[in-house]
Amino acid sequence: MSMSRVSPRAERLVVIGGDAAGMSAASQARRLRGPDELEIVAFERGHFTSYSACGIPYWVGGDVTERDQLIARTPGEHRERAIDLRMRTEVTEIDIAGQRVRARDLDRGAESWTSYDKLVIATGARPVRPEMPGMDAPGVHGVQTLDDGQALLDSLARTRGRRAVVVGAGYIGVEMAEALINRGYGVTVLNRGKEPMSTLDPDMGRLVHRAMEGLGITMVNDAEVTKVLTGDDGRVRAVVTEDAEYPADVVVLGIGVRPETSLARAAGLPLGHHHGLLTDLAMRVRGHENIWAGGDCVEVLDLVSGQERHIALGTHANKHGQVIGTNAGGGYATFPGVVGTAVSKVCDLEIARTGLREKDAHRVGLRFEAVTIESTSRAGYYPGASPMTVKMLAERRTGRLLGVQIVGREGAAKRVDIAAVALTAGLTVEQMTALDLGYAPPFSPVWDPVLVAARKAAAKVRPA
Repeated sequence: MSMSRVSPRAERLVVIGGDAAGMSAASQARRLRGPDELEIVAFERGHFTSYSACGIPYWVGGDVTERDQLIARTPGEHRERAIDLRMRTEVTEIDIAGQRVRARDLDRGAESWTSYDKLVIATGARPVRPEMPGMDAPGVHGVQTLDDGQALLDSLARTRGRRAVVVGAGYIGVEMAEALINRGYGVTVLNRGKEPMSTLDPDMGRLVHRAMEGLGITMVNDAEVTKVLTGDDGRVRAVVTEDAEYPADVVVLGIGVRPETSLARAAGLPLGHHHGLLTDLAMRVRGHENIWAGGDCVEVLDLVSGQERHIALGTHANKHGQVIGTNAGGGYATFPGVVGTAVSKVCDLEIARTGLREKDAHRVGLRFEAVTIESTSRAGYYPGASPMTVKMLAERRTGRLLGVQIVGREGAAKRVDIAAVALTAGLTVEQMTALDLGYAPPFSPVWDPVLVAARKAAAKVRPA
C-alpha cells in the first residue's frame, strides 16, 4: 500500500517592529529562504515601515520636502516579498514557554495569538518624557517615529504663536532647534548640562553653544525643567525651570531615548544596565536559542571601553537586521560591536565624535592624555578653507587611541571616520601619524587635522 508524503510545515518567523532592524531582518531571511520553507509574520503598531527616523528633523525643518522621501520600503513592497506584514497591530505579550505572541489590532481592538518557531524583537526606543506636571499636554512632542514627526508637523500647522522650547540639547534637541528656526520660530533650548551636546566634552560643546547662539537660538544651560504649564484650552503655554518660566506655543523633547523593552521585561528576557536587551555576537537574546533582538532596543559592546552601551542609530539597526536575518534564515553572521561614532550639524557647523570622552575614560579606569588642535579644512591658501578643532584622547604608556571629537565647517564631520577605523583597528596615535591619507590643497592641508592631533598626542604620551 502506498502512502502519500506529507510536506513538513514551514517554520514561522515572527518579527515585532517594522522599522530598520525588524524589516531588514525579515527581508534578509526571505532572501535566504522562500515562503515554502519560512513563513514570516511582522507586526508594526504605527502607520509606516522601513523609514529613516534620523531624517525627521530635516523633514520638519523643510530640507526634506515630502514625508515619503524618508520611506525606504512601503508595507505593500514588503508584502510583495511574501512577508505577512500587519500594520497598526501592537504586540502586547510574549509567551516564551508557549512560543507565541499576543497582538492587538489598534483600529478594531481585536486580539489574537500567533505562534512562532523563531522570534525577532525590534521594538526600538521611546523618547524620554520626564514624569512631571504638563508633560502629556497637547503641544508637547517627542520625536522618534514617523508618526511622531507627522504629529509635530500637524501641531505646528495648528499653532498660532511662534515660540518654541526644546528640552534637551543632545543630537535630537540640537537638530530640532535648527529645524524650528528654519520654520520661523523663536527657539529656546533648555539644557540641564553645562554645555550642549553631552556626547562631547564640555570644551567642545562650548563651540556648538556659540554656533547655536549665532543662529539666533537662545541657549540656557544648567536648566532643570520642573513642569509644563497649560492654558485654558489645555495646550502648552510655558515651560518652567527652577529659575525661570519660558513661554511656549510648542515644546519638543530632545532629552534622549530609552530602549522600548517593556514587552521583553514582562517576558523575563535579560536586560542590561541601560535597560536594553542583551544579546550574543549573533544577536541572539542571551539564553534563548530561537529569539533574536536588534536596533534601538538592545545594548551593544563598546569595543574601546569593553562595556555595554545603548546607542540608538539607524546604521547599527540595519546592520543588526542583516545579521539577525542571516542567522534566522539558516546562515551565519555576527555583529562585533561599535566604537561610538556619530555626526551631526547646526547650520553649517559640523559636529563629530567617536570613541570615549574624558569622563568615559575616567569611568572605566583608563589613564590618558588629551590634546586639542586648531587647523583648517583645506590648505590655508586655498579658497574656502575653514577652521576646524580636533580633540584627541590617547592612553598613557601604550599610546592607544581612545577617542576623537571634531567641530568645524565643511569637511569636518566625515573626518571622524579616520578615527573610527583607527579605533576599530586598535591603532596607537604614533601609528596614526603614518597613515597615508588623501591629500590635495582643495581637500586638506599637507598634514590632515586628524594627523596633526595624532602627532601632538603621540608627543604627549611618549614621555609618560
